[in-house]
Amino acid sequence: MVLQVRYDGASGDQVAWGGNDDPRSILRIGGIYSVKQVETHGWHTKIELIGHPGKWFNDSSFTYLNT
Repeated sequence: MVLQVRYDGASGDQVAWGGNDDPRSILRIGGIYSVKQVETHGWHTKIELIGHPGKWFNDSSFTYLNT
């Protein structure tokens, strides 16, 4: 099963923390996306979404749907 998330929106602080990519101009709030990869760090977690290669987003901007 592919892990899916719902994009809930992002603040400037969420984007800046850990050098994440900015999802605000790329993703649609409420959109459902499939996760390609999860990268866990000491203080935050980044996710890469299928269809958005090389873009890493702060997972606090998302709700996990099928964990």
